[in-house]
Amino acid sequence: MTMTSFGPTGLDATLIPKIAGEWGTPIYLHDQQYIENSCDQLIAMPNAYGLHVRYAIKANSDRTVLRIVTGKGLDLDCSSLDEAARAHAAGIPYSRMMLTTQEVPTGEERTELEAMIKDGLRYNVCSMLQFQLIADFAAQNKIDLSMRVHPGAAGGGESATRDTGSEYSCFGVHLRDVPTVKALADEKGLRFTQVHVHIGSGGAPEKWQENIDRELGFVKTYFPDAVTVSFGGGLKVARMPGEKQADIASLGAYAKQRIEEFKAATGRELMMEIEPGTFVVANSGHIVTRIIDKKFTNEMNFLIVDGGMELLTRPLLYGSEHPIAIVRQDGTLLSSEYDQTPTAGLKPFGIVGRCCESGDSVRLDKEGNIVPVMIVEPEIGDYVVIGGTGAYSESMSPENYNSHRKPGAVMRTKTGELVLIRKKQDREQLTQNELDVTL
Repeated sequence: MTMTSFGPTGLDATLIPKIAGEWGTPIYLHDQQYIENSCDQLIAMPNAYGLHVRYAIKANSDRTVLRIVTGKGLDLDCSSLDEAARAHAAGIPYSRMMLTTQEVPTGEERTELEAMIKDGLRYNVCSMLQFQLIADFAAQNKIDLSMRVHPGAAGGGESATRDTGSEYSCFGVHLRDVPTVKALADEKGLRFTQVHVHIGSGGAPEKWQENIDRELGFVKTYFPDAVTVSFGGGLKVARMPGEKQADIASLGAYAKQRIEEFKAATGRELMMEIEPGTFVVANSGHIVTRIIDKKFTNEMNFLIVDGGMELLTRPLLYGSEHPIAIVRQDGTLLSSEYDQTPTAGLKPFGIVGRCCESGDSVRLDKEGNIVPVMIVEPEIGDYVVIGGTGAYSESMSPENYNSHRKPGAVMRTKTGELVLIRKKQDREQLTQNELDVTL
């Protein structure tokens, strides 16, 4: 039977040439229904005394995506002042945001931060210095704070570069320093009503469970005013066949049990909070590229496509894998790696972009060597569609490298309509902030 659709969103292959014909390639493609379904799964997560879900903006900060997730009831986790400001510009109030950042705002940024906090922004203290600088302002304005705690426990991410809990990571107030910060807060009459720990992205569910136990332990010891406990994000997503996705119901049930046991031991009811990003949007997204050349060496067959590491840097940064589908110019689906179809007649190709970097490939091994992908052989002009790219692709890529322009983005709505949500960057925008000076 001939395949017509592929991937977690059930993307109709005949839409690929239509999208390419109207808006060109490369281009990002997102799926509203998938995003909303992901939000529904998270909101339904088992909990003991309430659940608060925040979406991690850094996964995908497009204003249309932000409006979809907040429209479904999720609030926002911001990693910078600019993330908070861009979400506010999209019409989302600061009262629906928490700022968890490595920044230490001073000058105009400090003034901006104070205004945001007065408008309801939740400030998550992530260092001793951050606390010292915000303490007097918070005390004067009777503002409760949150604290991100560095637990000193490794293994929370799927790779060393995505592990935020180990001693080689600097995120949060180290558990060793918590008593000192807490004592200073007590002197000023400040309360930490929320405690937050995020140990990494894409790690094993067992590590997420261990984090729950660990965090509840030091909440009991150091944070008598805490009413909310955030277990962070990092919920595993299965981008590739054979990968195991996080079981939201199981993780929620475990957290619920532990929070109920905490109540039995202390008499305190805690609201649970989580802050996923990848889980919400990763498998909602595809990158549509066109094959612009084919080359052959003594060792490998190559397909050159018109979008690579400047659109998706995860393979180069993390060694991450993304499923590949091959679509003819007439909309025929030749092969889909995610769906593992077909199983015969496949040929290995190294799929590379047009950047002047040997690491510009959709698949690399741990040493950075290009790994061939098994596909049905396409022709120049056909399409390579890269899946699992809704998170940490357009929000994190080194756009404008080799002066390539950032492509547009399209949303497939719940009704099946295709809507352009961001236009392609104009060439003039590449140099719009450069000053014409004479030296």
